Amino acid sequence: MKIKLPDGVRMGNVNDDYTGVTAIVFDNGCVCGCDVRGGAPGTKETALLGSEKANEHVDAVALCGGSAYGLISSCGVMRALKEEGKGVKVMDKIVPIVPAAVIYDLNHKEYHYPSEEMGYNAVKTATNEVQSGKVGAGKGATVGKILGPQNCSQSGLGIGRVEIGGAEVIAVVVVNAFGDVRKDGKIVAGAKLGSEFIDTLAVLSTADLSGNGANTTIGCIITDAKLSKVQANKLASIAHNGLAKTIFPVHTDLDGDTMFCASVGSKDVDFIRLQVACVAAVEAAIIDAVKL
Repeated sequence: MKIKLPDGVRMGNVNDDYTGVTAIVFDNGCVCGCDVRGGAPGTKETALLGSEKANEHVDAVALCGGSAYGLISSCGVMRALKEEGKGVKVMDKIVPIVPAAVIYDLNHKEYHYPSEEMGYNAVKTATNEVQSGKVGAGKGATVGKILGPQNCSQSGLGIGRVEIGGAEVIAVVVVNAFGDVRKDGKIVAGAKLGSEFIDTLAVLSTADLSGNGANTTIGCIITDAKLSKVQANKLASIAHNGLAKTIFPVHTDLDGDTMFCASVGSKDVDFIRLQVACVAAVEAAIIDAVKL
């Protein structure tokens, strides 16, 4: 799927054969919120996004592979933005604000995680038109891990878009879930034996879960509707309903599910309508991520 982002928003994907980073850049800054769920998150600067915190400005969001190691790629995003003069002015310095979250995709013998240089290049190659697939932070994504990596399904980075009240709500989601992905109640990606899905929920009570930590779904909602910081945090929370409607099980202690929400516009839209559109966009992005 390919879409055009709202004015002033760019997205860049950089990856190697194993993992990658996705940088979502807000050229004029944005209001941003976040909601972290699940028992195993890997994040940076999410506390700063709390509604009670003073900061009202975010320059980019980094979605990263490589587990906690991958957070270093967000430093490359910062370096590129500093060169562009973007960030918060603090005395005689400039500090780009770049919240980040990671998935666990260290699924090979050697350690492969996105470098600072990959984060830098993600900004430098970012464009207003983006495409989903096995790209950026979605390069190493898989779903349905209960029987181990040899029996999971491939996934990636998905995009969903919903128009509401003259505004748009776009979801960018990297789907690396422990659970299966369902559409209309039917499993479309997940744990398999041979060519048949086994239904993670059905075998959960008897399966060995000791080696199942390679998970987490992360994403960002982008809207040109005007939001306060409180509303951005609320919409980030509501976005998790889209995960809960498509991933089974979700938000487990084996996942670190994290959703950001960025407002870049001034359009007035009823907030309840935005909530409904947000969930629909996330659902669409998750299904898009497993259509490989």
